[in-house]
Amino acid sequence: MNNRDIIARDLNAVWHPCTQMKDHEWLPLVPIKRGQGVWLEDFDGNRYIDAISSWWVNLFGHANPRINQALKQQLDELEHVILAGFSHKPVVDLSERLVDITPAPLSRCFYTDNGSSAVEVALKMSYHYWKNCGDAGKTKFITLSQSYHGETLGTLGVGDVALYKETYKPLLMEAITVPSPDCFHRADGESWESHTRRMFELMETALEAHAHEAAAVIVEPLLQCATGMRMYHPAYLELLREACDRHGVHLIADEIATGFGRTGTMFACEQAAICPDFLLLSKGLTAGYLPLAVVMTNDTVYQAFYDDFATLRAFMHSHSYTGNPLACRAALATLDIFKQDQVIARNRSLAEYMRQAVSHLESHPHVGEIRQHGMVLAIEMVKDKASREPFPWQERRGLRVYQHALTREALLRPLGNVVYLMPPYVIHEAQIDHLATVASEGIELATRD
Repeated sequence: MNNRDIIARDLNAVWHPCTQMKDHEWLPLVPIKRGQGVWLEDFDGNRYIDAISSWWVNLFGHANPRINQALKQQLDELEHVILAGFSHKPVVDLSERLVDITPAPLSRCFYTDNGSSAVEVALKMSYHYWKNCGDAGKTKFITLSQSYHGETLGTLGVGDVALYKETYKPLLMEAITVPSPDCFHRADGESWESHTRRMFELMETALEAHAHEAAAVIVEPLLQCATGMRMYHPAYLELLREACDRHGVHLIADEIATGFGRTGTMFACEQAAICPDFLLLSKGLTAGYLPLAVVMTNDTVYQAFYDDFATLRAFMHSHSYTGNPLACRAALATLDIFKQDQVIARNRSLAEYMRQAVSHLESHPHVGEIRQHGMVLAIEMVKDKASREPFPWQERRGLRVYQHALTREALLRPLGNVVYLMPPYVIHEAQIDHLATVASEGIELATRD
């Protein structure tokens, strides 16, 4: 079995996500046979450092022996059981652990299968809470420009990425969209914090105008991933928490991508010392092993649904694989590694090493900015450095970086003109050096006229 065999069979049967399949007439698929640590290996024996954690999910490397062992044990005990009217030890253990490590007063865990589903649950739960409290008029959601919360119809409605959203616009609910605090667009000489605080004035205005009809504000704390790893200062979250309380609007923190150490703390919200009304977790929750997501909320929300069945106040939402025991066991093994290995402290050291490894690109004539939150580092390629004019998206400059990286044992998958590193936490300094070299080479190739 070789790459060519797998590719031929694949193209006859598989429709890949987020892909124009016609590209694969000239852009070969990369079929992966095995993974180990930060490495992926194809059927021809070529290796690639997984610099993007396989779409931001892998925390502790592929085929991690500790997570593998936990799953093998669980597989012999219980693979799945309905969670309506039944329970099992892994879901109870995981719920208690999550309540313990997340900010108070989060105290309840509602499980689903993936990040988009978690967002759908939070939107429904927020609206339903207000309805149960006698205010059915709170039917709107406030979101940030450039935001991404998934690709189901509800999540597209509160997102703002035209590439995913525009086609389906006639099917979507309308959100109230507030300009992002994205610090890439700050004035010359302006600090991240100053720009962020100034941009919050627009959110304050929106809340003053729409609090009567808004159920919640939904944000990706500190980091808007899908639109090019856009970043902002924690002050925004602090101001937002206070404003949501003052205006009587829920705060939904979508930490599906930012949770579990990605931004330098276990959860991004910690950097503003705030607790949302709904905390959404997925991706790194199982260290990339199995689909699992959780919506965490507080007892105030929970009690609004707690009543006799005949009142029809219950939250009637379900997924077949809700709280799957195997996924929960993988999540517990993931949390064990965090607890036993001082992961956050090591990540801070790795993050600083990443920063230094690419710092030489600051002076590159086509690098508009290098930005970073913890273990997420982004390098923005621009046509003109002084004005930060972007390259036209049609030129697909980032794709050139991707193609070059594959020839140099690296999986880099730029977002448009943004090259980013979001590696597993088990990466070593020498591997970071290699990624920095490959990224530099790719950027040089991609920005040539």
